[in-house]
Amino acid sequence: MKRCTIFSQIANFCRKVLGKEDGEQSVESPIPARVAGQRRTLSRDQHPISRKEISENALKVLYRLNKGGYDAYLVGGGVRDLLLGKTPKDFDIATNATPEQIKALFSNCRLIGRRFRLAHIVFGRDVIEVATFRGHHHQVNTSKHVSAQSDEGMLLRDNVYGTIEEDAERRDFTVNALYYSAKDFTLHDFEGGLEDLAERKLELIGDPETRYREDPVRMLRAVRFAAKLDMTISPRTAAPIRELAPLLQDIPAARLFEETLKLFLAGDALATYKLLREYGLFQQLFPQVAALFTPHGNSPYEQFIEQALIDTDTRVREEKRVTPAFLYATLLWGCVEARGRVLENESGLPWYDAFMLAVNEVLDTQVRIIAVPRRFTTDVRDIWALQQRLTRRQGRHPERTMEHPKFRAAFDFLLLRNRVERGLGELSSWWERYVASNPDVRPQLQREATRGGDRAPAGEKRNGNGRNRRRPRRRKPKAAAE
Repeated sequence: MKRCTIFSQIANFCRKVLGKEDGEQSVESPIPARVAGQRRTLSRDQHPISRKEISENALKVLYRLNKGGYDAYLVGGGVRDLLLGKTPKDFDIATNATPEQIKALFSNCRLIGRRFRLAHIVFGRDVIEVATFRGHHHQVNTSKHVSAQSDEGMLLRDNVYGTIEEDAERRDFTVNALYYSAKDFTLHDFEGGLEDLAERKLELIGDPETRYREDPVRMLRAVRFAAKLDMTISPRTAAPIRELAPLLQDIPAARLFEETLKLFLAGDALATYKLLREYGLFQQLFPQVAALFTPHGNSPYEQFIEQALIDTDTRVREEKRVTPAFLYATLLWGCVEARGRVLENESGLPWYDAFMLAVNEVLDTQVRIIAVPRRFTTDVRDIWALQQRLTRRQGRHPERTMEHPKFRAAFDFLLLRNRVERGLGELSSWWERYVASNPDVRPQLQREATRGGDRAPAGEKRNGNGRNRRRPRRRKPKAAAE
């Protein structure tokens, strides 16, 4: 279903709820007008959510919590996506039961989290996350075991429990402060999320600067939701982002890795990337990349990044596999080439040695900001190193290169480079023919490559005869005459 159709349906639904149809000034409605901070409850016949659209495991959790005497609601993105006509990726639940009480009800429960205690109810590969209603941390004792803030205002520990009203105030965006009850099938709106859905507006709950200081990752979430839901970040929500963007430097590198996967591997990578650049957030996540940006954003490297993100979005829509390694290989490729050229010129090292030193420097710098696991950085190194091996097309080199576990990723990377870089047309065309050809034909292709002369690896110099320039052999000094 097209997004414009979905939002039209939501707009019509909200008009119906508010008692205002097109062309009417006002119509009496059984639903009272929204008052800021007050709950508005919609009965089953006043909203479109059906239990048929909710995960069976989520319903089991809701029913058992209700049967145990607790209040429990489907909340957040699951409710929002159901209202938008989307299939929710996951279903989160909020309840007045404490984590320990939840664990007592479910044998398949495990408690996680340090900053805020959560319960995960495990059904095979399906995990239902259950959170206790959050309260205001300043209204309880300030024990470091319950609540703690940094000097910058960031919440370090937040195990403070409260009511559903307080929980709604603690949510990040109004469109995520919507609660559905499986007990009586009612929908509860505390912060005007229904109207904001209809207006395609992303509105932060509370004072934006305070909320961003509490958790700077909310700035990334604002951009992600705006791109994912095709919504506009409201002016008051957007206003502090550029100034507070450096606060992301205080976020643990491991958490930022998880956030980047949500940003770039969910099917809206290009739109997310543009918003991140617009608000100065990408520059905090990838400072080495940002240093190579141009005023108009149209350099070959920037075109390369955008083309890679377009391809990533296409693969996600086609339900094809996407990997963090390929994503990071494309984002950081320009940094490696640029640093390699500097090292080659400054140190006089051969290109390959300078290139591999640049690989180590760029990855080490990036991992300090975003903790990319070693299993992915190893794959990134392989993809980059294979770009050098792909230029060697004589003898056994092509076959050995094709046997490498990461050859397919490196080959796709070469084809992607060819779309924006000059001088790669013959090499990428040769490899396309070589991969598609029979083993009997490949020796002929190798002879053609030999006659034409292999292209030097990126950044490597050749002499006038088309051969790689080599350093002169060192001669041993003659022994001094006695």
